[in-house]
Amino acid sequence: MVNIIDGKNLAEKIRAEIKSEITAKRLIPALAVVLVGNNPASAIYVRNKKRACAEVGIKGIDHALSESVSEAELLKLVEKLNADKNVHGILVQLPLPKRINQEHILNAILPEKDVDGFHPVNLGKLLTGQSGLRPCTPLGIMALIDSTGVELKGKHAIVVGRSNIVGKPAAIMLLERHATVTICHSRTENLADVIRDADIVVAAIGKLRFIKGDWIKRGAIVIDVGINRLPDGKIAGDVDFDAAVKRAGFITPVPGGAGPMTIAMLLKNVLKCMSV
Repeated sequence: MVNIIDGKNLAEKIRAEIKSEITAKRLIPALAVVLVGNNPASAIYVRNKKRACAEVGIKGIDHALSESVSEAELLKLVEKLNADKNVHGILVQLPLPKRINQEHILNAILPEKDVDGFHPVNLGKLLTGQSGLRPCTPLGIMALIDSTGVELKGKHAIVVGRSNIVGKPAAIMLLERHATVTICHSRTENLADVIRDADIVVAAIGKLRFIKGDWIKRGAIVIDVGINRLPDGKIAGDVDFDAAVKRAGFITPVPGGAGPMTIAMLLKNVLKCMSV
């Protein structure tokens, strides 16, 4: 019988722990959130992050900038936030306007204030096994897997997707836990056969229901990171959930799986920034 991994419930428990720590230690963590332009999806993401911060006692500092802001002006703001000792974490909401070099902006954030965990220094620390801030979605993925109680050592884990934000960091985190890891993508030959051998499948390819139910090994753990918008406005994942649920041992739904965990891990990273 399949077990649905309730990411929403797990995220609520993590947020409660964060709130308790902030209250008990009388902390005043502060997160600066920079939003450029009027992208509706970005505005929703920022609003959700701000709400989550407020719920646990993290001070949110908003910086809403015009779509016409220059790269130099944005860099100047990041430098100002870097120098502000009362700001512990900095988040620049992506995507940025195409005329702004995204890497320049992200690389300008001090590594110790990089709550997203995207800075090359933090990614380098992950790769070399050093302590540092790690990307939020991969952290959430690992927490979801851990919630199953399954020992990862020796298991075959497949990550479908090779982005610097999700796929690659998740693969390294799985390696840290002694799983045998294969990174696949849309051009992997015989992908279905490769996935059929996996004890753990992390789907982060960004293609609607790309991974079919009969590709899933019976009893496997399936973590679906995909967020794909349907014509009716609803969202669905990268895995054909209705078919995969008949074979998986554990599986995350979309929505209600990886999404809430990403925000919960962002809050944990803000706390970590206070001690980095």
